[in-house]
Amino acid sequence: MKRLAVALALLVAIGSTAAASFAAQTDAWLEGYAAAVLEREGLTAPSLVVRHGVIQLNASDLGNTERERIVAVLSSIRGIVRVDLVEAGAPPPPLAPAPTGPAQILAEWDTGLLPGGALFKPLTADPRWPHFSAAYQRYVNDRQLKDVAATSFGESFSLYRNKLGPAWWEVGVQAGVFSVFDLDAESKDLVNADYMVGIPLSARYDDLSAMFRLFHQSSHLGDEFLLRTRTNRVNFRYEAVDLRFSYEFGDNVRLYGGGGYLFDQEPANIEPWWVQYGVELTSPWPKRDAHWRPILAADLQNHQENSWSLDASVRAGIQIDGVLLTRKLQLLFEYFNGHSPNGQFYRDKVEYFGFGTHFHF
Repeated sequence: MKRLAVALALLVAIGSTAAASFAAQTDAWLEGYAAAVLEREGLTAPSLVVRHGVIQLNASDLGNTERERIVAVLSSIRGIVRVDLVEAGAPPPPLAPAPTGPAQILAEWDTGLLPGGALFKPLTADPRWPHFSAAYQRYVNDRQLKDVAATSFGESFSLYRNKLGPAWWEVGVQAGVFSVFDLDAESKDLVNADYMVGIPLSARYDDLSAMFRLFHQSSHLGDEFLLRTRTNRVNFRYEAVDLRFSYEFGDNVRLYGGGGYLFDQEPANIEPWWVQYGVELTSPWPKRDAHWRPILAADLQNHQENSWSLDASVRAGIQIDGVLLTRKLQLLFEYFNGHSPNGQFYRDKVEYFGFGTHFHF
């Protein structure tokens, strides 16, 4: 535990430096883009500056052009929060941080086809939430694995979003591949790969969000792993529906819970029900406009197939916001104790700890 605390402290220091660099690069990119837009309009603006997504420039730089039109053009740039024109002799207005949470959804993302983002936020500690990641995992007293590389490729995309009264709703698509590799094998064998694709229907009202999902998952063992271990291959697949609710208490605490049901599963005798619940904590320090902060998340699941025993996944580390404008990068320590999330090994008890990078759109 002492070593883990030291490593986490080092991660905080590294993360703060990296986050400051990312934030500066984002503002610099927006500043260059805004300058190019003004040049297209035949204008130069020596006073132009971008801080935390807010454009500031002197009104005198716009000359006799239609100011409202220029402000509208600059405001339409993705990633710009607002445009402040400073009149001659007036002090510049204070720079406010970009909105977060539900306000960010309403401010930055549009309705209609392919609006961007998602109403239901990713579940940070869920071992099977589709996103891009790469992690090292160290298994404890396992009969087959010790040093493991775990990778995932996938995302959640909104296809259509609109309003229903005061609430928002959207339909999207989820897809992902989750693979684990045995690093101690001579050829770094692929052990298992899970493929999932789903159609989520999400809704949001203020800090309350929900997601109903219909999805398919199938699993495949690696050829080298099969030949080396002579493992008996099981054709493991299923269709499923699940429903989750999430509530955010400000910007720092999120609680969620729900459950799901399997159907058309193979093997056919797998018990169908499960429940899932968890908590995510985001540090209020440093202040909001720092673009990075420590996070802690726990995802807990109980499956009927495994007599409702607890499967616990815990992740903690640094989240960096605004990477490539709207992306999030997470550098996380992780710990898992429960039944394996890897395909046909769902009845095996496993325990591992590790470290990974996670990238969210």
